[in-house]
Amino acid sequence: MGMPSFNVSMLLLILSLLSFLSLNSEAAPEYRYHFCSNETTFTPNSTYQSNFNRLLSFLTSNSTRESGFYNTTVGQTPETTVYGLFFCRGDLTPDECRVCVSTATKEVVEQYCPVEKVAVIWYSECVLRYSNKSFFSTMFQTPSVSLYNIQNITEPVRFTQLLGTSMNEIETKASNAPTGTQKFATTEANFSELQTLYSLVQCDPLISSSDCKTCLGIAVGNLPGCCAGKQGANVLYPSCFVRYEIYPFYKVQAVPPPAPTPVLLAPPPPKGKSRNSLLIIIAVVAAAVVSILLLCIGYYLLCRKAKKKYNAVPYENESGEITTDSLQYDFATIEAATNNFADDNKLGSGGFGEVYKGTLPNKQEIAVKRLSQTSRQGAEEFKNEVLLVAKLQHRNLVRLLGYCLEGEEKLLVYEFVPNKSLDYFLFDPKKRSLLDWSSRYNIIGGVARGMLYLHEDSRLRIIHRDLKASNILLDANLNPKISDFGMAKIFGVDETQGNTSKIVGTFGYMSPEYAMHGQFSVKSDVYSFGVLILEILSGKKISAFGQSDTAEDLLSYAWKHWSNGSYLDVLDSDMRDSCSRNEVIQCIHIGLLCVQENPADRPSMATIILMLNSGSVTLPSPQKPPFFLHSRTEQNMPTIAMESDKSSSTNMPTVEVNSDKSSSTSVQWSVNEASITELYPR
Repeated sequence: MGMPSFNVSMLLLILSLLSFLSLNSEAAPEYRYHFCSNETTFTPNSTYQSNFNRLLSFLTSNSTRESGFYNTTVGQTPETTVYGLFFCRGDLTPDECRVCVSTATKEVVEQYCPVEKVAVIWYSECVLRYSNKSFFSTMFQTPSVSLYNIQNITEPVRFTQLLGTSMNEIETKASNAPTGTQKFATTEANFSELQTLYSLVQCDPLISSSDCKTCLGIAVGNLPGCCAGKQGANVLYPSCFVRYEIYPFYKVQAVPPPAPTPVLLAPPPPKGKSRNSLLIIIAVVAAAVVSILLLCIGYYLLCRKAKKKYNAVPYENESGEITTDSLQYDFATIEAATNNFADDNKLGSGGFGEVYKGTLPNKQEIAVKRLSQTSRQGAEEFKNEVLLVAKLQHRNLVRLLGYCLEGEEKLLVYEFVPNKSLDYFLFDPKKRSLLDWSSRYNIIGGVARGMLYLHEDSRLRIIHRDLKASNILLDANLNPKISDFGMAKIFGVDETQGNTSKIVGTFGYMSPEYAMHGQFSVKSDVYSFGVLILEILSGKKISAFGQSDTAEDLLSYAWKHWSNGSYLDVLDSDMRDSCSRNEVIQCIHIGLLCVQENPADRPSMATIILMLNSGSVTLPSPQKPPFFLHSRTEQNMPTIAMESDKSSSTNMPTVEVNSDKSSSTSVQWSVNEASITELYPR
C-alpha cells in the first residue's frame, strides 16, 4: 500500500507547484501603458462619478462573456453620460479575461486616472477604455505608444523581412473578421534553429474591417521607425495593437501529441527484490519531479527576464507629449525603401529639397522629403518641427510617420498619397473633368474640417500660412489631405494673432493684413481658404486673369457675377449641367465671406463647417473683397525682408521686394510662381 500512497503524494506536489506557477503568471495582468486626458475631469461625488462607477461595475460584471468584449453607456443627459468598453486578447479564457478587466477597472481609478473623464489603459491581456463622448465603432489612432525590448536581434535585415511577412499575413486575417467578433490573429515563424518569431495583432471588435486594416497598417508601419532591430516591440492604439517577440507571450496553439506507445507490463519481481525495486522507483520519480520543476521554474524566470528587458519609448509621454525618439528612422532603412533615392522614385523637388516615393519592408508606401543640406535649420529646430507635425493627426491632414537625422541628412517620412495634389487635376484642361461636382464639394468640406482641426481641435492652435491648391493632396478616393507645414506657426491656446517682419506664404492666397503689415491669425488662413474655394469652383488659378493694370482678378470676377446674380457663370463650364445649384451658390457665398478685407468680418472655420452642413443657416451678405493684388504699387506698405522658396509648384508669382527708405515699397510680379518661404528657424 506504500507505493500508491507515494505516487499520489508526488503527483499532488507536482500539480500544486505547476498550479502555483500558472496562477502566479495569470493573477497579475501585464500592464503596458495608460493615457488619460486631464483636460476633462469630473467632480468627486457628482452624478457623473456615480454613472462612471456604475459603468466600471457593468464592465467588470460582463467580463466573462464568451465574446471577450463588451461596451455599454450609462447616463441620461449628455453632461453625465459615460461610454466604455473593454476587449480581451483573443486567446484568453473568460476567467482570464475577467481577471484582466477587474484589475484594469481597479488600477485605472486608484493609480492612474482618478478623476479624468477620458482614459485608455493597455495590458498585455486586455484594453479598457472610457470617455464622456461616444467613440464606439470609430477608429482612433491617438493616443499612441510604442514599446520595445532593449535587446537587439542578430541579422536585423532578414529579421525585418520575416516580421513584415508575418505581420502582413495576420493583418489580413484579423481585419477580415466580421464586425462584432474578435479581430485577432497570431502567427509563428522560424527565424533560426534557436529563435522563433511570435507575432500578434488585434483590433477593437466594433470597428469595421476596413478601419481595422487601416489601423493595423499604420501600427505595423511604425515598427521600423521605433523598434528596428529589436527582439520585441509593441505599438498600441486605442483601436488596435500589434506586438512581436522571440518568446511566446500568448497561448501558442498546441501541436497534437503523438499517439501513445503501447506499454508492456513486466511480470511481478521476485519477493526478495521488492524493496530494491521500490527504492529505484522512488529515485526515478523524484529525479523526474525535480527535473520538471527546474524546467518550469527556468522557463518562468526566462519569460520574466525577457519582460524586464522590455522598455517603453512612447509616442506620447506621461503628459501626452510625443517624443522624437519614437519617430526616428535609421538612414539605411529609408535609403533601402527609396532604392538609394533613385530618380525613378522621385515625386518632385522644391526649395526645401526633393521628395521620393519609398516602400518599407512591410510593403507600406511612404513619401520621403529629403531636405536640402544647405538649410540653416539646426537639429533641435528640425526635431521641434517634426514634433509639431507629428502631433497633428486628422483624416484631412497628411500624416507624418517619422524622420531621420543622421549627419547632414534631414529626412521627413510621410504617408504616401497616390493622387498627387489638387492643382494637378484642377488646372489641367483634360484632368479637371475627373473632378466632378460631388468631388469638388467633398474637397471643400474636407479642407474645412482639416483647417478647423488646426485652428481649434488640436492641442495647439496652428496657423498654416500657406494654404493653396498645390498643398492639398488627394488620396485614392480623392479625399483631401492638407500638407506642407514648413511655414506653420504655433500659437498657444490663448493666443489669437501675431506679427512678423518676415512674410511667408504665397501671394494671391495671402490676406491683405498679412501681406501688407505682417499681421497673421486664423483669419489669415480663412482668407486663403476663400481663395481656394473660388479656385475649386471656377477651375481657374488666382493668377490666371492676366497681368495688366486693368486685368480682372479671380475675386473681382466672382464678385461681379455674385452682384449680377449670374452665379453659375463662376462655375467651371464643364459642370454647369451636373452640379447642385444651391450648393454652388452656397460655396460662392462662403468663399466671398472668407475673402472680406476686415478679418473680423470673415467667419471662423467652425462657422464655415456649420454653413456647409446646414441648409437652414442664414448667411450674412458679403462685403466687396479687397483688390489690392490688382495694383502694382501699394502705398504705406512696410519694407519687408523676404526669401523665396523655389518650390515645385508653379502656381503663384515670385515676389521681389525692393527695399528703400521711402514710405512705399514696390512689389514686382514675375511670370514664375512660387511660395515665399522662411528657410531658417522660426
